[in-house]
Amino acid sequence: MQIFSKIIVASSLFLVASLQTETLYAQNKSVKMTNPLLQKSTLQYQAPTFDLIKDEHFKPAFEYGLKIHDQEIEKIANNPAKPTFQNTVLALETSGVDLGRATGVFYNLTGSNTNPTLQAIDEEYAPIFSAHNDKIYLNSKLYNRFKALNIAALKGEDKKLTQYYLQQFELAGANLSATDKDKMKKINEELASLSTLFGNKLLIARKNGAILFDNVNDLAGLSADEIAAAKAKATEAGQDGKYLIGLLNTTQQPLLQSLTNRATREKIFKASWNRAEKNDDGDTREVIERMARLRLQKANLMGKKSFAEWKLQDQMAQSPAPAMDLLAKIAGPAVVKAKVEAKEIQDLIDSQNGGFKLEPWDWNFYSEQVRKAKYDLDESQIKPYFEIGTVLEKGVFFAAQQMYGITFKERNDLPVYHPDVKVYEVYDNDGKSIAIYYLDFYTRDNKNGGAWMSNFVNQSHYLKQKPVIVNVYNFSKPAGGNPSLISFDDVTTLFHEFGHTLHGLFANQQYVTLSGTSVPRDYVEFPSQINEHAALDPLVLKNYAIHYQTKQAIPQELIDKIKKADTFNKGYVVTELLAAATLDMAWHSVEKESDFKPTLVFEKEALQKFGLLVNEVPTRYHTPYFAHIWGGGYSAGYYAYTWSKTLDYNAFDWMQANGGMTRANCERFRKYILSVGNSVDLNKAFKDFIGHDMQIEPYLRNAGLLVK
Repeated sequence: MQIFSKIIVASSLFLVASLQTETLYAQNKSVKMTNPLLQKSTLQYQAPTFDLIKDEHFKPAFEYGLKIHDQEIEKIANNPAKPTFQNTVLALETSGVDLGRATGVFYNLTGSNTNPTLQAIDEEYAPIFSAHNDKIYLNSKLYNRFKALNIAALKGEDKKLTQYYLQQFELAGANLSATDKDKMKKINEELASLSTLFGNKLLIARKNGAILFDNVNDLAGLSADEIAAAKAKATEAGQDGKYLIGLLNTTQQPLLQSLTNRATREKIFKASWNRAEKNDDGDTREVIERMARLRLQKANLMGKKSFAEWKLQDQMAQSPAPAMDLLAKIAGPAVVKAKVEAKEIQDLIDSQNGGFKLEPWDWNFYSEQVRKAKYDLDESQIKPYFEIGTVLEKGVFFAAQQMYGITFKERNDLPVYHPDVKVYEVYDNDGKSIAIYYLDFYTRDNKNGGAWMSNFVNQSHYLKQKPVIVNVYNFSKPAGGNPSLISFDDVTTLFHEFGHTLHGLFANQQYVTLSGTSVPRDYVEFPSQINEHAALDPLVLKNYAIHYQTKQAIPQELIDKIKKADTFNKGYVVTELLAAATLDMAWHSVEKESDFKPTLVFEKEALQKFGLLVNEVPTRYHTPYFAHIWGGGYSAGYYAYTWSKTLDYNAFDWMQANGGMTRANCERFRKYILSVGNSVDLNKAFKDFIGHDMQIEPYLRNAGLLVK
């Protein structure tokens, strides 16, 4: 039973869909029979009927779904029979069908294709859904039935599912007094409303933060295709003859590495940095500060000193100390390397008689020149080899076929929620169909920033469900039929998000709650990061890196340069990531409300305290637009990317020592990691795969951070 859960995965918003089985009730037949959200889809694997679903269907579906689910919960809680796995755990797991179906579609759309109507519904129902969730997990009768179960007599997934639900009851506050439960409900409702409000404000901030240029000379350094795209974007915004540069969700913007005009770079960087702190409708600071206080109040109600202490109980790290220890051990070497990199860039600027001090908006532009000087390699050399469609078909899909034997067939007969969305059917190595896969490549003003994977339908043997998955990206859409060329960082993002998809495709669980990517945040990025390595696999790279004009494969000389430069700029990359992770943990490790300060002051002091206030290396996400922690499920959890990366480097070392990303090694990875979901002890699964516990040395070595 996973209903209206908002979780960001992989630099982006990840929304977990819910159970989709037949309804147990026949009430309100007129509503149910005329609303496609309340019908089990007849499309393959229950793929959503986007051609039938309208905005006006959501509120009636929510009202009906809430009513039916309330009745189901009451029936379970008040069952006079002795509690059993079937009449209590399984009954809860299979409840909420209609509500789950409706919210599963809704939250995917609010992330990728929203509009004012959906935003208003989201704001209206966020506190209602929070209250509904509390009705379940703060229900003493229901909790007591779970406590009465003989867990020792259960086995396998039945036992794991029961333990999971018991922990969720306890984390939610099922043991609280009636008075404290009322306080918790009020906090949860307000937090839900504020999280939705943050997301809507951030969408405004991102849209309003776009930078308009009158003169094409301001965009010197961009390719003809990039300039054409900026012109088309301006025309679309009613500014014909001008050029509009939109913002991505990160602090740094990709175009900064190409723009030769320093004033333009500064203008774009500052627009990005200041987007959500302009005292307008997109200013998020008041929302953030209230959320931080409420989260601390929630933790205190639960007897915890900080929100982080409460939040990490069901994660791999289990408490803030191991997470902060890992960040600190990597931060020192990373900052040292970043400062060495900064000096190299400053020396280059000085050698060109630049006459200015390196600033954040200069870094990517001049680091490209340093890379060119050190490795005879720059982005302009390699970008023509990365046409997005070719990278997908001959790279991402080809790698999946080589490593796991799966294949893909485009499906033009299934409805989509936007014309840019593509659909594929996925077949396993035995030729059997296993999933439907949606792909949404291009940025839109009504789409959240970043990239993510999500489920419309989760795998479950018990429910006879196969996964229906979507990957969402924010690549710039080319103008006038031009090819969509992407950077190698973007290539890595494609492989990363598809790693999440593999985790969902290979799910092999009885129950939705334990299926696929339903794992701790500090584990869920591990499979996606492992898949990043496939982008540089020699066989795979040669297959997809095809020049869009000459159709020639990338030369070996260029491949060698790419690999040689693999740890280039890693000081910067790791430091900006650790700054964001530490900032997140700082906000959520506060133990007294009086220690909170205005957003910008708090951020500066926190980064300074942990040695991560490096002027030239801004945090990957500035607090006002840090969507992972204020609008998604990564509060006190952004460290997860570093924790998972450490798992990744350990596992990749094992693969390299055993022949690389061979079919046999990848099938082993599928067996121990990708297919188990959250149905087993994940620490044991990891150790079974590589033969030892996680170690920090592989991270430092692979990232080029070991002191020589």
